[in-house]
Amino acid sequence: MSGHHSAIKAAAAAVILLAAACSSASTGTSATAVAAASVGPGGHPSTLTGAGSTFDEPFFSVAFATYQQQHPGVTIGYSAVGSSAGIAAISAGQVNFGASDVPMTAAEQAAAKDGPVTQVPVDLGGEGIAYNLSLPSGARLHLTGQVLARIYLGQITRWNDPAIAALNPGITLPPAAINVVHRSDGSGTTYIFSNYLSAVSPAWAAKVGTGKTLDWPAGEGADGNGGVAVAVNRTPFSIGYMEEAYDQGLLLPFAAIRNQAGTYVTPSAQTVADDAAEKPAITPTDFSIVNEPGADSYPISGYSWALVYTRQASQVSGQALVTMLDWLTHAGQAYAAANGYVPLPAQLQQLARTMLQQITGPDGTHLLN
Repeated sequence: MSGHHSAIKAAAAAVILLAAACSSASTGTSATAVAAASVGPGGHPSTLTGAGSTFDEPFFSVAFATYQQQHPGVTIGYSAVGSSAGIAAISAGQVNFGASDVPMTAAEQAAAKDGPVTQVPVDLGGEGIAYNLSLPSGARLHLTGQVLARIYLGQITRWNDPAIAALNPGITLPPAAINVVHRSDGSGTTYIFSNYLSAVSPAWAAKVGTGKTLDWPAGEGADGNGGVAVAVNRTPFSIGYMEEAYDQGLLLPFAAIRNQAGTYVTPSAQTVADDAAEKPAITPTDFSIVNEPGADSYPISGYSWALVYTRQASQVSGQALVTMLDWLTHAGQAYAAANGYVPLPAQLQQLARTMLQQITGPDGTHLLN
């Protein structure tokens, strides 16, 4: 694996995306306010910065670029550096918004430099279990959460292990060692993955647990979802978890995972939506949707969140920020659907707007009506 580290790091480097952040008609802000928000001191465009989740980056890149084309005005720079780094950046007041696949904890919020943080759901996606394994044409690897946990615990080390073979009758699996790939950075994608393993494997819950950063029992680390995708793509006999959109272009197969109902499912817009539909009432403190019931639910699914200071230091940049995020969580969801994500359910779009309506300018006036 070490021979691939430079490629992994290159693939996972922070990506700066330029976009615009004026208004669409759906924001509820007046045309005068929108015009004011798009122009900073001296008539120059305002600049917004964000950092965090690589889970979000494929969606953000397309949505922000499209928004720039449609609404030239405010510039947005987004660095896809991982959820933990995004939380650190917003906590230190270094960016206008963070992005994380797990909301900030109470302790993290208490440590935020500029006061209370409002957390806004921005997208919904599934995490595929990609593998680099030659199987007969038309065959797909089948796994259970319990077997997947044993692989990541280092207890199952070869592809022809009887536990894997029993789930894949009729397929001759190689005796090769399994090259396990996991995230090396603090990651909300890791949080969702480990939350799922904790839900289905008491052994995983007891030994490793759920978190953005883990003490991994086995495998090699890679930076970002992109780094994991590159590592699995280039390493024979490997396995790794990644946001579904990162499969595009590499054509890595995703394993079929047995859900709570006993059905083998792969991540797709429909199966992730089915999982989310089983728990429609999500909040920043009750957000996990892994391993939900339902015949066709894909069990490794989750939301990602934008992290914004509730009281904005600048009326202009604060107005631009809430205007952009309101677009992103409503009209912008069309670009989630086109890029391997699931549009936010109507109830979550309403939650996003409700959260954005809490954000005020420095004088306490609400920035989104």
